[in-house]
Amino acid sequence: MNIHFDIYLPFLGIPLIAWGILIISMIIDYRRFRNSVFLLVAIFATLFFIATLAGDNAIYVIALMAGALFFILLCVPFVLIANGINTMKKEGISLPNALSLLFGIVIMLGEIATFTSFFGMRAFNETTPYFMMFSISVIYISVLFVCFMFYSLFIESIPKRRDFDFVIIHGCGLLNGDKVTKLLSGRLDKAIAIYKKDKTPPMMITSGGQGPDETVSEAHAMALYLMKHGIPEDHIIEEDQSPDTMVNLINSKRIIESFEGRHYTALVSSNYHVYRCLSYARKIGLKCTGIGSRTALYYWPSALIREFVAIALEKKHLAMIVIGWLLLISPFIYGLMY
Repeated sequence: MNIHFDIYLPFLGIPLIAWGILIISMIIDYRRFRNSVFLLVAIFATLFFIATLAGDNAIYVIALMAGALFFILLCVPFVLIANGINTMKKEGISLPNALSLLFGIVIMLGEIATFTSFFGMRAFNETTPYFMMFSISVIYISVLFVCFMFYSLFIESIPKRRDFDFVIIHGCGLLNGDKVTKLLSGRLDKAIAIYKKDKTPPMMITSGGQGPDETVSEAHAMALYLMKHGIPEDHIIEEDQSPDTMVNLINSKRIIESFEGRHYTALVSSNYHVYRCLSYARKIGLKCTGIGSRTALYYWPSALIREFVAIALEKKHLAMIVIGWLLLISPFIYGLMY
Protein backbone atom coordinates (compact mmCIF):
# COMPACT_ATOMS: atom_id res chain seq x y z
CA MET A 1 0.00 0.00 0.00
CA ASN A 2 1.43 3.34 -1.08
CA ILE A 3 1.02 6.08 1.49
CA HIS A 4 0.99 9.65 0.16
CA PHE A 5 2.29 11.60 3.13
CA ASP A 6 1.49 14.93 1.46
CA ILE A 7 -2.19 14.05 1.79
CA TYR A 8 -2.01 12.82 5.37
CA LEU A 9 0.49 15.40 6.63
CA PRO A 10 -2.25 17.78 7.88
CA PHE A 11 -3.65 14.97 10.05
CA LEU A 12 -0.22 14.53 11.62
CA GLY A 13 -0.54 17.97 13.18
CA ILE A 14 -3.32 16.79 15.53
CA PRO A 15 -1.25 14.20 17.47
CA LEU A 16 1.86 16.42 17.32
CA ILE A 17 -0.04 19.29 18.93
CA ALA A 18 -1.56 16.93 21.51
CA TRP A 19 1.83 15.43 22.45
CA GLY A 20 3.40 18.90 22.42
CA ILE A 21 0.84 20.20 24.93
CA LEU A 22 1.46 17.14 27.13
CA ILE A 23 5.24 17.55 27.03
CA ILE A 24 5.11 21.27 27.79
CA SER A 25 2.68 20.70 30.67
CA MET A 26 4.91 17.95 32.08
CA ILE A 27 8.00 20.16 31.84
CA ILE A 28 6.14 22.85 33.80
CA ASP A 29 5.05 20.28 36.41
CA TYR A 30 4.66 16.57 35.70
CA ARG A 31 2.72 16.09 38.94
CA ARG A 32 -0.42 17.91 37.73
CA PHE A 33 -3.68 15.98 37.28
CA ARG A 34 -4.33 17.76 33.99
CA ASN A 35 -1.46 15.79 32.43
CA SER A 36 -3.49 12.61 32.76
CA VAL A 37 -6.21 14.10 30.52
CA PHE A 38 -3.64 15.43 28.04
CA LEU A 39 -2.08 11.96 27.80
CA LEU A 40 -5.36 10.26 26.93
CA VAL A 41 -6.13 12.92 24.30
CA ALA A 42 -2.65 12.43 22.78
CA ILE A 43 -3.13 8.65 22.62
CA PHE A 44 -6.51 8.94 20.87
CA ALA A 45 -5.16 11.60 18.49
CA THR A 46 -2.33 9.25 17.55
CA LEU A 47 -4.73 6.36 16.96
CA PHE A 48 -6.86 8.64 14.77
CA PHE A 49 -3.83 9.58 12.68
CA ILE A 50 -2.85 5.92 12.28
CA ALA A 51 -6.38 5.19 11.06
CA THR A 52 -6.17 7.94 8.41
CA LEU A 53 -3.09 6.24 6.92
CA ALA A 54 -5.40 3.46 5.72
CA GLY A 55 -6.76 5.86 3.10
CA ASP A 56 -10.08 4.68 1.66
CA ASN A 57 -10.15 1.95 4.28
CA ALA A 58 -9.84 4.43 7.16
CA ILE A 59 -13.50 4.10 8.06
CA TYR A 60 -13.06 0.35 8.49
CA VAL A 61 -9.95 0.81 10.65
CA ILE A 62 -11.79 3.33 12.83
CA ALA A 63 -14.75 0.93 13.05
CA LEU A 64 -12.39 -1.88 14.05
CA MET A 65 -10.78 0.28 16.75
CA ALA A 66 -14.20 1.39 18.00
CA GLY A 67 -15.38 -2.22 18.08
CA ALA A 68 -12.33 -3.32 20.03
CA LEU A 69 -12.81 -0.45 22.49
CA PHE A 70 -16.51 -1.32 22.83
CA PHE A 71 -15.68 -4.96 23.57
CA ILE A 72 -13.08 -3.96 26.17
CA LEU A 73 -15.58 -1.64 27.86
CA LEU A 74 -18.11 -4.46 28.04
CA CYS A 75 -15.53 -6.71 29.71
CA VAL A 76 -14.30 -4.13 32.22
CA PRO A 77 -17.10 -4.49 34.83
CA PHE A 78 -16.84 -8.29 34.81
CA VAL A 79 -13.06 -8.10 35.27
CA LEU A 80 -13.41 -5.58 38.14
CA ILE A 81 -16.10 -7.62 39.88
CA ALA A 82 -14.03 -10.81 39.63
CA ASN A 83 -10.97 -8.92 40.86
CA GLY A 84 -12.90 -7.48 43.81
CA ILE A 85 -14.10 -10.92 44.88
CA ASN A 86 -10.56 -12.32 44.56
CA THR A 87 -9.08 -9.40 46.56
CA MET A 88 -11.55 -9.90 49.42
CA LYS A 89 -10.79 -13.63 49.48
CA LYS A 90 -7.07 -12.92 49.87
CA GLU A 91 -7.08 -9.70 51.91
CA GLY A 92 -10.34 -9.95 53.87
CA ILE A 93 -13.71 -8.23 53.57
CA SER A 94 -13.44 -4.46 53.94
CA LEU A 95 -14.49 -1.35 52.05
CA PRO A 96 -11.01 -0.67 50.57
CA ASN A 97 -10.76 -4.27 49.35
CA ALA A 98 -14.29 -4.12 47.92
CA LEU A 99 -13.71 -0.98 45.82
CA SER A 100 -12.95 -2.93 42.65
CA LEU A 101 -16.16 -4.94 43.10
CA LEU A 102 -18.28 -1.84 43.78
CA PHE A 103 -16.77 0.12 40.88
CA GLY A 104 -17.43 -2.84 38.57
CA ILE A 105 -21.08 -2.96 39.64
CA VAL A 106 -21.51 0.79 39.06
CA ILE A 107 -19.96 0.55 35.59
CA MET A 108 -22.19 -2.41 34.74
CA LEU A 109 -25.27 -0.43 35.81
CA GLY A 110 -24.02 2.49 33.70
CA GLU A 111 -23.70 0.24 30.66
CA ILE A 112 -27.21 -1.14 31.23
CA ALA A 113 -28.51 2.45 31.49
CA THR A 114 -26.74 3.32 28.24
CA PHE A 115 -28.30 0.41 26.36
CA THR A 116 -31.70 1.18 27.86
CA SER A 117 -31.42 4.83 26.81
CA PHE A 118 -30.47 4.13 23.20
CA PHE A 119 -32.16 0.82 22.48
CA GLY A 120 -34.89 0.61 25.11
CA MET A 121 -38.56 0.00 24.44
CA ARG A 122 -41.17 2.75 24.25
CA ALA A 123 -42.15 2.02 27.83
CA PHE A 124 -38.91 3.60 28.91
CA ASN A 125 -39.37 6.85 27.02
CA GLU A 126 -40.44 8.88 30.03
CA THR A 127 -37.48 7.70 32.09
CA THR A 128 -34.90 7.99 29.29
CA PRO A 129 -33.48 11.33 30.55
CA TYR A 130 -32.77 9.78 33.95
CA PHE A 131 -31.09 6.78 32.38
CA MET A 132 -29.04 9.11 30.18
CA MET A 133 -27.97 11.26 33.14
CA PHE A 134 -26.80 8.18 35.02
CA SER A 135 -25.11 6.75 31.92
CA ILE A 136 -23.21 9.96 31.20
CA SER A 137 -22.20 10.27 34.85
CA VAL A 138 -20.72 6.76 34.87
CA ILE A 139 -18.95 7.30 31.54
CA TYR A 140 -17.55 10.63 32.76
CA ILE A 141 -16.13 9.18 35.98
CA SER A 142 -14.83 6.14 34.09
CA VAL A 143 -12.98 8.32 31.58
CA LEU A 144 -11.42 10.36 34.40
CA PHE A 145 -10.34 7.13 36.09
CA VAL A 146 -8.84 5.80 32.84
CA CYS A 147 -6.90 9.07 32.49
CA PHE A 148 -5.62 8.67 36.03
CA MET A 149 -4.72 5.00 35.47
CA PHE A 150 -2.81 5.62 32.22
CA TYR A 151 -0.91 8.55 33.70
CA SER A 152 -0.02 6.59 36.83
CA LEU A 153 1.51 3.94 34.57
CA PHE A 154 3.09 6.57 32.33
CA ILE A 155 4.99 8.42 35.05
CA GLU A 156 6.36 5.08 36.22
CA SER A 157 8.03 4.67 32.81
CA ILE A 158 9.78 8.06 32.93
CA PRO A 159 13.56 7.58 33.35
CA LYS A 160 14.69 8.29 36.92
CA ARG A 161 17.95 9.83 38.10
CA ARG A 162 20.09 7.69 40.41
CA ASP A 163 22.07 10.28 42.34
CA PHE A 164 20.03 11.03 45.48
CA ASP A 165 20.82 12.61 48.84
CA PHE A 166 17.65 11.43 50.59
CA VAL A 167 15.18 8.59 50.11
CA ILE A 168 11.75 8.89 51.78
CA ILE A 169 10.06 5.52 52.32
CA HIS A 170 6.33 5.66 53.07
CA GLY A 171 4.88 3.31 55.66
CA CYS A 172 1.63 1.39 55.16
CA GLY A 173 0.78 -0.49 58.35
CA LEU A 174 2.38 -3.38 60.21
CA LEU A 175 1.55 -7.05 60.56
CA ASN A 176 0.70 -8.17 64.12
CA GLY A 177 1.64 -4.71 65.36
CA ASP A 178 5.39 -4.93 64.79
CA LYS A 179 6.25 -6.79 61.56
CA VAL A 180 6.75 -5.43 58.06
CA THR A 181 4.01 -6.54 55.64
CA LYS A 182 4.69 -7.90 52.16
CA LEU A 183 3.48 -4.62 50.65
CA LEU A 184 5.80 -2.58 52.88
CA SER A 185 8.76 -4.90 52.30
CA GLY A 186 8.34 -4.24 48.57
CA ARG A 187 8.80 -0.51 49.20
CA LEU A 188 11.80 -1.14 51.45
CA ASP A 189 13.44 -3.48 48.93
CA LYS A 190 13.05 -0.84 46.22
CA ALA A 191 14.65 1.77 48.52
CA ILE A 192 17.51 -0.64 49.32
CA ALA A 193 18.13 -1.15 45.59
CA ILE A 194 18.30 2.65 45.11
CA TYR A 195 20.72 2.94 48.03
CA LYS A 196 23.06 0.24 46.68
CA LYS A 197 23.13 1.69 43.15
CA ASP A 198 24.01 5.20 44.39
CA LYS A 199 27.74 6.01 44.36
CA THR A 200 27.18 8.38 47.27
CA PRO A 201 24.66 6.48 49.46
CA PRO A 202 21.71 8.68 50.52
CA MET A 203 20.09 9.11 53.91
CA MET A 204 17.10 6.82 54.28
CA ILE A 205 14.04 8.40 55.91
CA THR A 206 11.57 5.81 57.17
CA SER A 207 8.25 7.59 57.55
CA GLY A 208 5.26 6.36 59.54
CA GLY A 209 3.86 6.78 63.05
CA GLN A 210 2.51 4.21 65.49
CA GLY A 211 -1.10 3.17 65.04
CA PRO A 212 -3.46 2.23 67.89
CA ASP A 213 -3.03 -1.48 67.09
CA GLU A 214 0.77 -1.32 66.68
CA THR A 215 3.41 -1.96 69.36
CA VAL A 216 6.11 0.02 67.54
CA SER A 217 6.07 2.82 64.99
CA GLU A 218 6.10 1.94 61.30
CA ALA A 219 9.28 4.02 60.99
CA HIS A 220 11.09 1.89 63.59
CA ALA A 221 9.97 -1.43 62.09
CA MET A 222 11.14 -0.20 58.70
CA ALA A 223 14.49 0.92 60.14
CA LEU A 224 15.05 -2.53 61.64
CA TYR A 225 14.30 -4.10 58.25
CA LEU A 226 16.80 -1.81 56.52
CA MET A 227 19.54 -2.59 59.05
CA LYS A 228 18.85 -6.31 58.70
CA HIS A 229 19.45 -5.92 54.95
CA GLY A 230 22.75 -4.10 55.24
CA ILE A 231 21.88 -0.40 55.54
CA PRO A 232 24.09 1.28 58.22
CA GLU A 233 22.19 2.69 61.19
CA ASP A 234 23.82 6.10 60.76
CA HIS A 235 22.24 6.33 57.28
CA ILE A 236 18.71 5.87 58.64
CA ILE A 237 16.45 8.59 60.04
CA GLU A 238 13.16 7.60 61.67
CA GLU A 239 10.23 9.96 61.10
CA ASP A 240 7.78 8.36 63.52
CA GLN A 241 5.20 11.11 64.14
CA SER A 242 3.05 11.02 61.00
CA PRO A 243 -0.43 9.46 60.75
CA ASP A 244 -0.95 9.86 56.99
CA THR A 245 0.72 10.55 53.62
CA MET A 246 0.58 14.35 53.78
CA VAL A 247 2.12 14.53 57.25
CA ASN A 248 4.70 11.94 56.14
CA LEU A 249 5.88 14.40 53.53
CA ILE A 250 5.66 17.52 55.69
CA ASN A 251 7.77 15.95 58.46
CA SER A 252 10.21 14.40 56.01
CA LYS A 253 10.64 17.74 54.25
CA ARG A 254 11.45 19.36 57.59
CA ILE A 255 14.11 16.71 58.26
CA ILE A 256 15.65 17.14 54.81
CA GLU A 257 15.81 20.93 55.12
CA SER A 258 17.66 20.60 58.43
CA PHE A 259 20.67 19.33 56.45
CA GLU A 260 22.94 21.64 54.49
CA GLY A 261 23.98 21.02 50.90
CA ARG A 262 22.07 19.26 48.15
CA HIS A 263 18.59 17.92 48.72
CA TYR A 264 18.03 15.58 45.76
CA THR A 265 15.21 13.38 47.01
CA ALA A 266 13.58 10.12 45.95
CA LEU A 267 10.13 9.29 47.23
CA VAL A 268 9.48 5.54 47.39
CA SER A 269 6.04 4.01 47.72
CA SER A 270 3.92 1.36 46.02
CA ASN A 271 3.42 2.07 42.31
CA TYR A 272 -0.30 2.83 42.73
CA HIS A 273 0.49 5.39 45.47
CA VAL A 274 3.28 7.35 43.76
CA TYR A 275 1.07 9.80 41.89
CA ARG A 276 -0.76 10.95 45.03
CA CYS A 277 2.53 11.28 46.90
CA LEU A 278 3.92 13.47 44.14
CA SER A 279 0.74 15.55 44.11
CA TYR A 280 1.05 16.19 47.85
CA ALA A 281 4.78 16.88 47.52
CA ARG A 282 4.02 19.58 44.94
CA LYS A 283 1.58 21.24 47.35
CA ILE A 284 4.16 21.55 50.13
CA GLY A 285 7.01 22.56 47.81
CA LEU A 286 9.03 19.36 48.13
CA LYS A 287 11.02 18.69 44.96
CA CYS A 288 11.41 14.95 44.52
CA THR A 289 11.36 12.01 42.14
CA GLY A 290 8.67 9.38 42.63
CA ILE A 291 9.72 5.74 42.41
CA GLY A 292 7.22 2.91 42.78
CA SER A 293 7.59 -0.64 44.00
CA ARG A 294 5.59 -3.42 42.41
CA THR A 295 2.23 -4.39 43.81
CA ALA A 296 0.50 -7.77 43.53
CA LEU A 297 -1.63 -7.66 40.37
CA TYR A 298 -4.83 -8.70 42.15
CA TYR A 299 -4.43 -5.87 44.70
CA TRP A 300 -3.60 -3.13 42.19
CA PRO A 301 -7.11 -2.25 40.84
CA SER A 302 -8.71 -1.66 44.25
CA ALA A 303 -5.65 0.24 45.45
CA LEU A 304 -5.64 2.45 42.35
CA ILE A 305 -9.37 3.16 42.70
CA ARG A 306 -8.75 4.21 46.32
CA GLU A 307 -6.01 6.60 45.16
CA PHE A 308 -8.27 8.03 42.47
CA VAL A 309 -11.04 8.69 45.00
CA ALA A 310 -8.56 10.38 47.36
CA ILE A 311 -7.31 12.67 44.56
CA ALA A 312 -10.83 13.38 43.25
CA LEU A 313 -12.11 14.40 46.69
CA GLU A 314 -9.53 17.15 47.09
CA LYS A 315 -11.25 20.54 47.03
CA LYS A 316 -9.70 21.82 43.81
CA HIS A 317 -10.15 18.59 41.86
CA LEU A 318 -13.64 17.99 43.24
CA ALA A 319 -14.80 21.44 42.12
CA MET A 320 -13.45 20.87 38.60
CA ILE A 321 -14.98 17.38 38.39
CA VAL A 322 -18.41 18.57 39.59
CA ILE A 323 -18.41 21.53 37.16
CA GLY A 324 -17.54 19.21 34.26
CA TRP A 325 -20.28 16.78 35.31
CA LEU A 326 -22.89 19.55 35.57
CA LEU A 327 -22.00 20.81 32.10
CA LEU A 328 -22.47 17.32 30.66
CA ILE A 329 -25.88 16.65 32.24
CA SER A 330 -27.22 20.23 32.04
CA PRO A 331 -29.21 19.57 28.79
CA PHE A 332 -31.07 16.73 30.52
CA ILE A 333 -31.74 18.82 33.63
CA TYR A 334 -33.12 21.57 31.39
CA GLY A 335 -35.31 19.06 29.56
CA LEU A 336 -36.73 17.69 32.80
CA MET A 337 -37.47 21.18 34.10
CA TYR A 338 -39.04 22.56 30.93
